[in-house]
Amino acid sequence: MGEVACHENEMVVKQDLKVVAEVRRFVQLFTGQWDTDDFVPCLVASELVTNALLYASASDGDVTFRIARTDDGALWMEVQDATCDLPHMQETDTISEAGRGLFIVDQFCRCWGVRPIAGDVGKVVFAVLDTA
Repeated sequence: MGEVACHENEMVVKQDLKVVAEVRRFVQLFTGQWDTDDFVPCLVASELVTNALLYASASDGDVTFRIARTDDGALWMEVQDATCDLPHMQETDTISEAGRGLFIVDQFCRCWGVRPIAGDVGKVVFAVLDTA
């Protein structure tokens, strides 16, 4: 099983897709504290972390997941990885089981985006979800 390190609202995820379930449990801790439904936040967090583990991080690189509340009560989630490759939505067909990650994020979030980390050492993909 992958290793996970947690600091308040931050979780470092090692290269192991099995830890996506741990990310969901981490999200549930916060949604429970904030009296917020956890289905969509867990779904979006799973997609963000899975994308980072599959496509963005080096084989020995960690991915950092963070969760917080915005000033207006929305849920802020972000995933940081060590590559500068930008994510993009893929064209999907009706029978494909892959390639829907960012489409799901786009459908359920108020907004999402990418910001580079200074020094070309990686990027952060973020998503904002309304909780009401």
